[in-house]
Amino acid sequence: MKEYKDFHLFCGLGGAALGFKRTVAEYRGMVGRFHCIGGIDVDPAACEDFQNLVGVPATRIDLFTRRDYVAFHGKEPPTDWREATSEEIRAAAQYEYPDVVFLSPPCKGFSGLLPSKKAASEKYQALNRLVVRGLKLTLEAFSDDLPACILLENVPRITTRGSWLLKQVKNLLKNAGYEIHPPKDQDGYHDCGELGGLGQHRKRYLLIARLPEKMTSFIYKPPKRRVKSIGEIIGPLLMPDDPGAGPMHRLPRLKWLTWVRLALIPAGGDWRDLEKLAPEQYRLEYVPRGAGSYGVQDWGKPGSTVVGSAYIKGSNPVAVADPRLSPSIGQSYKGSAGLMGVLDWGQHSKAVTGRAAATSSNCPATVADPRLPQCDNRFHNKYQLHSWDEPAATVTGIADIQAGAPSIADPRTGFKGCTHTAIYRVVKWDNPAGTVTGAMRPNNGAPSVADPRMNCSPRNGTMGVQTWDQPGATVIGAGDIHAGTAAVADPRMPTDNDRPDPPPVIISLDGTWHRPLTTLELAALQGFPVTLEDGSPMVLSGKSDARWRERIGNAVPPPAAKAIAEQILNALLVSEFNEWTLGSTGVWVTPRNEAFPHAEIVTVNKD
Repeated sequence: MKEYKDFHLFCGLGGAALGFKRTVAEYRGMVGRFHCIGGIDVDPAACEDFQNLVGVPATRIDLFTRRDYVAFHGKEPPTDWREATSEEIRAAAQYEYPDVVFLSPPCKGFSGLLPSKKAASEKYQALNRLVVRGLKLTLEAFSDDLPACILLENVPRITTRGSWLLKQVKNLLKNAGYEIHPPKDQDGYHDCGELGGLGQHRKRYLLIARLPEKMTSFIYKPPKRRVKSIGEIIGPLLMPDDPGAGPMHRLPRLKWLTWVRLALIPAGGDWRDLEKLAPEQYRLEYVPRGAGSYGVQDWGKPGSTVVGSAYIKGSNPVAVADPRLSPSIGQSYKGSAGLMGVLDWGQHSKAVTGRAAATSSNCPATVADPRLPQCDNRFHNKYQLHSWDEPAATVTGIADIQAGAPSIADPRTGFKGCTHTAIYRVVKWDNPAGTVTGAMRPNNGAPSVADPRMNCSPRNGTMGVQTWDQPGATVIGAGDIHAGTAAVADPRMPTDNDRPDPPPVIISLDGTWHRPLTTLELAALQGFPVTLEDGSPMVLSGKSDARWRERIGNAVPPPAAKAIAEQILNALLVSEFNEWTLGSTGVWVTPRNEAFPHAEIVTVNKD
């Protein structure tokens, strides 16, 4: 029989290490497993997510000192607020001593997305100091039996914007007896996309501290995996707004101009490509979605599938060529001779009756009149329709269709219920404007202008459109097209659904639909499960997409966390036998060999 060894994992400062849940490893017949004993976060919604996804309670603890609380929030804490103590950390760990502690302190103050001036403010410096505060409380809480391994994960810029804090962290760990990676002459960066086989590149900083007395073995780096494309990750998902995927798969509601801008930005580009456009080179053309728009079905053939969004402009035909005549609604009427009859101009009329009408069978009351209507001008083009694809006649100063101003057979679909000639009119950027009227809104006739320019200078990546067959950009906490690269050139075309406000589908020049990513798709790119164990769609705590995206972007991708955990678990198992193993992926933290203090570590390449 195999022997099982459980190792305890504790997630402090953000319960992000979701991938440790089912990590196992085996060495010399002993099977090692991680058992999560708890987590800590200040956000109650994040604690609830941790409980739902990991199955272990997370404790809500505010790790600020009073001074830093005031600096960050700009006000005094509530009267019942108290500074956290090491005893609260022990309680959050269920009074067990963990073998591994995973720390993921807030990274906003270190992130390159935050301007330097703002990052240097006292508010964000207070947030940054949680790096040291959290570690101090952890070492105090478990001082009687220190963890074998402590990990600290953050954004790469912590090495510059938080260099003075990292020095304090390393000093604390060294004074407690830990060996540290990275050493001074190496960096501690890795790509979570390569470690977890994600659909995004996500570069992160990782500090690993190993306690030699408990972990005598090497900690090897995880093997690198192929980074997948966006399409590989989100392609198998249901289309956005499909009710079967849950509320997190809702397509963001964007303004019409934003949709146009996304369509004009080439895949792989961002807002800066809009500045290169020549607006007069582009125009939008309405193409009814599906083969059945305005379709008229044959009376003698089976009908098309009846869908929930059945209307004449939909993707399924819902009109029919009905040969029956019905003078009134609800009555089936078989017309007799004379109904809608048209009399010949050169023949005598039939008897005139008291019910003479075009729709009456008593007497044909319509005549084929060869004469042109008489008027003083006697225009031959009075009420004349011009073909859409032919040149127009001479434009005259008589602006009246009865006096000769021509009409045109316009095949384009107008706005439903349109009664105003200028309703929702959009004027070209390089054309003169129409007469300025007192109308206040576009739907009353006030014109709009097709202005593709951005009147600001957003950060790099804003409104970025990613290509379907390439890995995505890093998923950030502010995952929105207005804050970064959060759109994709989707080659799939949506079908009609029951959504009351379907989004505009503008096909770009590359033949794809440039659309924003949904919250569920961002979670999938982060490696989160899109369905729960019972098969239902994943839904995080709360109802706010912005809060969901913040927690998703702040999390450590579960597959990357699992890859790291596997290497640490292997090292823990080997250390149980006081042995060491060879590896081929490079060493994260080398063992301290007292017998051979100057021995070199040799790694074996796979090749």
